[in-house]
Amino acid sequence: MYLIIVGAGKIGSNLIEMATGDGNDVVVVEQDEEVANEISSTYDCLVLNADATDNTILEDAGIDRADAIISTTNIDAVNTMVMLLAREYDVPSLISVVHDPAHIPIFEKIGVNIVENPQQLIADHLYHSVRYPGIKDFMTLSENSEFIEIEPADGSVITQHPLSEARAEGLLPEDVLVAAIKRGEDVLTPKGDTVLSSGDLVTVLVNDTSVDEVLSTFGHGSNGS
Repeated sequence: MYLIIVGAGKIGSNLIEMATGDGNDVVVVEQDEEVANEISSTYDCLVLNADATDNTILEDAGIDRADAIISTTNIDAVNTMVMLLAREYDVPSLISVVHDPAHIPIFEKIGVNIVENPQQLIADHLYHSVRYPGIKDFMTLSENSEFIEIEPADGSVITQHPLSEARAEGLLPEDVLVAAIKRGEDVLTPKGDTVLSSGDLVTVLVNDTSVDEVLSTFGHGSNGS
């Protein structure tokens, strides 16, 4: 792929490393001369030490043939301008970091695939790790619902009943959905007669009122109040 990456800070530099490591054609636009020189000497990519909000710079970067443009600066106004310019060139994939949640509707209106404030995402994960130590990972869907990944503990009640029976006996609330099971290298579709085992990595849709009950059923306590 031909990728243009705007901004070579912490996020951008990690992205550059992954993209060049996979053999993609990468052009980096970085306004800070020292950072631009460091990226140029470290990675196999073209680096333009310039302001990406200048339309001619994106033309120099080859935006007319780019498969994607990814803006990673720490200023939402800059990221917005880059995305607007890229849209004029019909770049197939527009991706940007968004630091202020209030700006998300602007990016969505442009048609950008967004990554919310990375610092906030890290904080969310850390807080989940403290409050719900049994949860391996999570993905927020709305203000009060999310997918969680959780492993049944040895001897937990969920490992002693088929899923349909667990539902009938109220071990799983009605609004909880067991969506997928990773067992070893296999990904299984849950069925009524499926019995979970310790070691399974289970993806479950929960909400604020059901997460503690699910944790208990899977044999994990909660540190929440």
